Amino acid sequence: MKLFKKKEKGFESKRVGVISDIDYKQKSVKIVYWLIFVFAVLVAFVCIAPPLWVILSSFKDTKEFYQIPPTLFPKTWDFSKLTNAWKTLDFLKYYKNTFIITIGSILSAIIFNGLAGYVLSKLKPKGWTVVFAVIMGSMMIPAQVSMVPTYINIVNLHMLNTYWPMILMAGYNAFLTIVFKSFFDGIPSALIEAAQIDGCTRLGVFFRIVLPLSKAVMFTAAILSFNAAWGDFFWPLLVLKDRSVYTIMVEVYTVQQNIAQDQALIILTFAIIPPAIMFVFFQKYIMQGMTMSGIKG
Repeated sequence: MKLFKKKEKGFESKRVGVISDIDYKQKSVKIVYWLIFVFAVLVAFVCIAPPLWVILSSFKDTKEFYQIPPTLFPKTWDFSKLTNAWKTLDFLKYYKNTFIITIGSILSAIIFNGLAGYVLSKLKPKGWTVVFAVIMGSMMIPAQVSMVPTYINIVNLHMLNTYWPMILMAGYNAFLTIVFKSFFDGIPSALIEAAQIDGCTRLGVFFRIVLPLSKAVMFTAAILSFNAAWGDFFWPLLVLKDRSVYTIMVEVYTVQQNIAQDQALIILTFAIIPPAIMFVFFQKYIMQGMTMSGIKG
């Protein structure tokens, strides 16, 4: 909990949140507080234990890896396994392929979903309420319903074995569109009107006025798009035919059937590290973007 000092009518408060200092002095409230705290710690451990075990097991030698009972922390750290697997499997190539899709997906998500949110929030053409209702309703449609029509369109547009399907699909995300719209609703319309009076076009207003004021929600969209694109397995497996253009997730699936189990954990470690680093350093922007856009929970 965040702490700060605030004097009000002779009372100095240091606790901010659901439970105040006065409530916390009650024994029953204190017990509930610590029960919730312990439960949250257990949930966090359950969530972090599997990837932590994968990462630590990748440093074990083969004998220790197959040891019964298994160990959590390696007795001997074999870092050479990581470098050997990286060179042997040529993971730099698959990292490059995945980063191409990831960067393209981030740009597509910010530009197209941002434009959709801008139109629904500020321009509001005739029939925008119907469009907004359709976007909201599309979130209730299972993704499996659109798989076959989407794949048929990819084939008809001759986009098989290219990265364009994954990049373009990131440009339509109903959730991000709603997040952008909610955030743009808080931008004063006077700024947009002033820019238009100065001769700025509607697209110019979006790129020069709206987006620079929306860094928090842009970070949110970028992080969510990064994780979705990096972890996407189904569409790259379906669209990409040549191994030279495989993403890291498809390569992990392809090679793990032909290598030892301890080596499979090494390549899983390679796949886990980038999104984990991304989340650790930029998680605060997710909360800022959600809070400032009015999306709760």
